[in-house]
Amino acid sequence: MFKKMKLKKAIEKSKKRIAELEQKRTRSQAALIEAILKHTTPDDGDVDYFNMFTEQIEKERANMHALMKELEEL
Repeated sequence: MFKKMKLKKAIEKSKKRIAELEQKRTRSQAALIEAILKHTTPDDGDVDYFNMFTEQIEKERANMHALMKELEEL
């Protein structure tokens, strides 16, 4: 029973972390969209920033899915 509570808490923490990372990624995402709409080359910093946060989001989602799978198996 304690393990289920611990997993649920970890899943909620992971969901919050994903939301935070997505919010941080928004600025660079807007800059990339603006560059596309203006037919210009996006700033390398914005691209790197976007890729870095996207990678972190993907890792956190994978972690969350693993926790959810573990919870289902209990």
